[in-house]
Amino acid sequence: MNQEDAVRYFHECMDNDPDMSSAVAAIHTLIEYLKLSQAETLAGLRESLKHCIAWLMHTDSSVTSISSGCELFLRFITLASLDQEDFQDCKNVLENRGKLFVQKVAKSRDTIAKLGHPFVKDGTSVLTHSYSRVVLKVLLEAAAAKKRFNVFVTQSCPDKSGEKMAKALTDAGIPVVVILDAAAGYVMEKVDIVLLGAEGVVESGGIINKIGSYQIATSAKVANKPFYVVVESFKFVRHIYPLNQQDVPNEYKYRASTLADSKDLSQEHPLIDYTPPSYISLLFTDLGVLTPSAVSDELIKLYL
Repeated sequence: MNQEDAVRYFHECMDNDPDMSSAVAAIHTLIEYLKLSQAETLAGLRESLKHCIAWLMHTDSSVTSISSGCELFLRFITLASLDQEDFQDCKNVLENRGKLFVQKVAKSRDTIAKLGHPFVKDGTSVLTHSYSRVVLKVLLEAAAAKKRFNVFVTQSCPDKSGEKMAKALTDAGIPVVVILDAAAGYVMEKVDIVLLGAEGVVESGGIINKIGSYQIATSAKVANKPFYVVVESFKFVRHIYPLNQQDVPNEYKYRASTLADSKDLSQEHPLIDYTPPSYISLLFTDLGVLTPSAVSDELIKLYL
């Protein structure tokens, strides 16, 4: 499987299942790459998988979640020792571990929804930003529990992904109002909780998410509203510890095509921003409900 084949397979995974995140699609691609790999040693196989990850990170998808999900996948499949003498048997074991990892990841949203929906109480007004599959799952779970609540969704420019979120909620019979991104502070006094997803969670417990998340967090902090984040543990990112927006690497902030074509990034709009842990009340993950300060401990456990 060459770069073109890997990228094509990655996009096919996402096209065939709209509910599949870019990180999960990348993991499926790695499993397929593993099956077709011509490597003859474990070291060579691991190195070729890293090349495949690099190819996927040069697509115009979420680099944050792809890098964290793939790194954790590599760690998971190579965690235990391999006692098989035949290399093909070793490959089969790694492939089976990969499938087990995907099964584990597939249950993440259901676990988070069960943990998160009790915080959406009867009569609650929720503010959310952009389109998040995990946030949607939590709200659908709350609606299934016969709770009555309404949702404010930011339009989320430049791609207006908030309108996609609003449609999904409306189709489920949940009252929704789409607001301008700049109106988040205006409606904050009407809101009981802020509920956001995340593209990545850094070691400090802060989050990387769609541009506009940080300003919503600051408004929530000033208005003394709880700011909750729902996110899968495979989006926990190692080796990034930003203190401000400029500390976030450019490959996380801009599309790969933008980085390749643009000579002056000051003229480009970043796609994500960084929200420090001091603005976050709780993180709901498949590992449990965490405070931001607990994230580093969970990262250590994930990679031990």
